[in-house]
Amino acid sequence: MLDAFALGAVGQSALLLSGILVYYLKLPAKALGLLGGFGAGALLVAIMTDLLPEEEAGLTINEVGLWLLVGASIFLVADYIVSKKFGGEAGGSTLGIVVGAIVDGVPESAIFGIQLATGVPISLEFLFAIWISNVPQSFVPSADLAASGWAKSRMALMWGAVVIACGVSAALGYVIASRLSDINGARMAGIAAGGLLAMLTNSLIPFSVSRGAALAGVGTVVGFVVSLVL
Repeated sequence: MLDAFALGAVGQSALLLSGILVYYLKLPAKALGLLGGFGAGALLVAIMTDLLPEEEAGLTINEVGLWLLVGASIFLVADYIVSKKFGGEAGGSTLGIVVGAIVDGVPESAIFGIQLATGVPISLEFLFAIWISNVPQSFVPSADLAASGWAKSRMALMWGAVVIACGVSAALGYVIASRLSDINGARMAGIAAGGLLAMLTNSLIPFSVSRGAALAGVGTVVGFVVSLVL
């Protein structure tokens, strides 16, 4: 179980590292838009290749669609709650990207725990893809929040809590899968994919376009191609 916790936390650690990096590396708005677009392209590939449940996962296409909608609904509800609470605060709207990182990272981490418990080999490519895609997913909103006045300690506390939550999710996935033999993580993957798609449409892509204009589209294609090749 401790191994699962460590794997979940390490897989999402780029969120915390990138969130702190914004205080030492300042990027202009267009560069943030380009980076956000790159992250969007990379996440689209991750959804297609690593998160959409395959036929052997035992889900019908209707069930896959259902879990995608569950993930999107979780994101929309959480984003609404955050917007109501922080919408009037500087940088409040940017927190939608943070919500997306949580809705994405928690089920992703649960998948790692399930794989450890069921003896499924951990894909280093999937782990690397998650880690890399988390860099722009964290850096872009964190830069906006830092510019709005967020202190480094507050930023570290927020992203640190997300990383710990992902570690706990991986540990819970391990414990549950150890007791239930028919768990394979397909539903968790569907939830993560649905939440990510909703976040990309509602938060990350609009943010990137508002900062980078046409460069956001270029960044998206570059991120997509680089991730596809890797």
